[in-house]
Amino acid sequence: MTAHRIVTGHISAVLALLPEELDTTAARTAGRALPGGWHLEPSGTGLERAAVEITVGAAGVSADAHTVRVRLPRTAASSDTLAYVTYTALERARQQQRKATVHATALHAPGGRAVLLLGTKGAGKTSTALALAERGWVHAGDDLVVLEGDEVQAVTVWPGKPTAAIRDPLRPLAPKPQRDLEPFAAGPARLVWVVRIAIHPSLATASLTPAKPLSVNERLRLHENLGRYISGLPTPLSGEGSVPYGPVWPLDTPALARWRSHLITALGGCRFDYLYASSPETAADLLAKEADAR
Repeated sequence: MTAHRIVTGHISAVLALLPEELDTTAARTAGRALPGGWHLEPSGTGLERAAVEITVGAAGVSADAHTVRVRLPRTAASSDTLAYVTYTALERARQQQRKATVHATALHAPGGRAVLLLGTKGAGKTSTALALAERGWVHAGDDLVVLEGDEVQAVTVWPGKPTAAIRDPLRPLAPKPQRDLEPFAAGPARLVWVVRIAIHPSLATASLTPAKPLSVNERLRLHENLGRYISGLPTPLSGEGSVPYGPVWPLDTPALARWRSHLITALGGCRFDYLYASSPETAADLLAKEADAR
């Protein structure tokens, strides 16, 4: 067994005790769909404290103040589960570096500033982003995006998941195939606008409603989103092809919770709107028109 430096989610950290003979091909392939990819490289001096330790054995998770220890069955360790588990286990290290994984979609508007689209599953984030890309905007991540908050309350959007699952309207019950998002952002951008989207055909009139000052409910939704990936390890440790087994082991600390509150304050400092529209095309037209007017 040896230590490696893992690079994923726009941070690097030490990954220790990974069996040398382990086949990581599936993890590297899956990592192409994670924010920042998923790469292994030599760990350097080997004297650094590991952020994650991976061993092969009966599935389980434990953690102390510095290291998350994950045991994976060999079949799971040799599958794409290795990429997803290590990405999630590194969320604490990510937040210690003032970055957080969020459930959102992001784009760069003309001019290069970032716009963050929030919404529940099925709200229309991906479809609206595809429509905006047809209008000259640049994709910066679908479903998973990494935010960075600095000490002066500026928020940066780092490129997120570069693929999207698009449902075939002629086969609504079929699995959604993944497609690459193009054009895709090459680097981070300053966040200037947050939009929570609701798309429904019954909405006769498209509208943008200011969300500021942020309500208690909105702040709670943001807290839940920012804390989602640090709450534990939701990835099935035994692999997707078998019975899911993923004990939730809290990785949070009071200091990180305070930083997320700071980040929510910074998000509230951006323009923040609620968008209601009958279709993604209508929503994209409204956003593009509003961006052109600024």
